[in-house]
Amino acid sequence: MSHTTVPDPVKVLLWGKAAGRCQYAGCNKRLGRDDVTAWEFNFAYVAHIIADSPAGPRGDSKLSELLKAQISNLMLLCDAHHRLIDKAEVAEHPPEVLLRMKAEHEDRIDLVTDLQPERQTTLLLYGANIGANASPLTLAAARGAVLPHRYPCRLPIQLGLTGSESRDREAAFWTSEAENLRRQFEKLVRPRLDERSLASISLFAIAPQPLLILFGSMLTDIPETDVFQLHREPRTWAWLEDQRAVEFKLRAANTKGTGPVALVLSLSAKVARERVTAVLGKSSRIWELTIDTPSNDFLRSREQLRGFRSAMRAAYDRIKATVGDRVPLHVFPAAPVAVAVEVGRVRQPKADLPLVVYDSHEGVFSRALEIL
Repeated sequence: MSHTTVPDPVKVLLWGKAAGRCQYAGCNKRLGRDDVTAWEFNFAYVAHIIADSPAGPRGDSKLSELLKAQISNLMLLCDAHHRLIDKAEVAEHPPEVLLRMKAEHEDRIDLVTDLQPERQTTLLLYGANIGANASPLTLAAARGAVLPHRYPCRLPIQLGLTGSESRDREAAFWTSEAENLRRQFEKLVRPRLDERSLASISLFAIAPQPLLILFGSMLTDIPETDVFQLHREPRTWAWLEDQRAVEFKLRAANTKGTGPVALVLSLSAKVARERVTAVLGKSSRIWELTIDTPSNDFLRSREQLRGFRSAMRAAYDRIKATVGDRVPLHVFPAAPVAVAVEVGRVRQPKADLPLVVYDSHEGVFSRALEIL
């Protein structure tokens, strides 16, 4: 334990650098307020990385005296981690380990506090088991994904999906889940839209694709919405710095018939034409929006998602110019979650064709819901 009285100005500076939180990696505990009682008091420890005496933990015959009051040699810690590094596991915590913890913590604080007020964003989460440890859709994951470009406000919006993706896809399922989504949106999101308190939204969603498209369609008037995608490798919601261009191609697979009009999204997987005609008939008019190599993890960056938005907007316009505005557009999606949301967001309700969205279950498409 320390025998040195650290000057108050150095303590104040350390508190500022640590933002009043434990600097031990993975802890981040608030050290000025009890989380259970909300009682505010100082229960932080100012710990030495190199002890203030040669006989102390990580002590050094020369450096102990030289660094005993230097902020570069001090960490702000909670009681548990102070005891851990100075008593229980001294050998496991050499100076280089503690210096790295200190630097990473202070760099993170600098990054977050450098953000200006206009970079604030509201987290909007929609999915099953929100907040559950087993779910990849958590507030912690969403908060981490928006940094360093934005910082989350303290009042996130969470919309729960009461159904399960393993449930049979019956008509009642889609009717009840669509109504549940609409009700939650009107209760939790619409009032904040009307009062214009949502200048920026960061959207995270996991749900069946028809519901994601419906969800996106509710947000078409939001001027600034950043839709996020869960990546498989590395496992993160944060957008990656992937500069590879993705070319989206609209193909007229069969547009000379007189039957229903269909748009196939072959993006996360190839959708065979026969799966569509099995539902709509052989006379159906089919367009396909696809990429050279459809895959589950093709979408890596914001720029690629922006490219899809442009391609989807052009697809709506081209199909409407070809078939007129009096027929519904049947949508057969095989796409990442962010793309499914943008299918709904890009659509202009008063100008574009109404949508009939299909869901794939065990390789067979079935009608899920309509978006008028």
